[in-house]
Amino acid sequence: MKARVYVMPKAGVLDPQGKAIGTALEGLGFGGVTDVRAGKVIELDLAETDAAKAKAAAEEMARKLLANTVIESFRVEIA
Repeated sequence: MKARVYVMPKAGVLDPQGKAIGTALEGLGFGGVTDVRAGKVIELDLAETDAAKAKAAAEEMARKLLANTVIESFRVEIA
């Protein structure tokens, strides 16, 4: 079973990568972008066949390793 973990900086947390992307987009003439937040997507292939158990396992992985829950939020999707 495939799981995707989406990790983003929490609201209010400084996002220098997002800021740099926003500045670069403006420099390329994309003036309509008002805010950019940059995160990461982690794809996991899990041996689990039950969707609920796979989601629970991926959420535990995110809490323990994949996301810094002090400054990042995450969500898990099972494909």
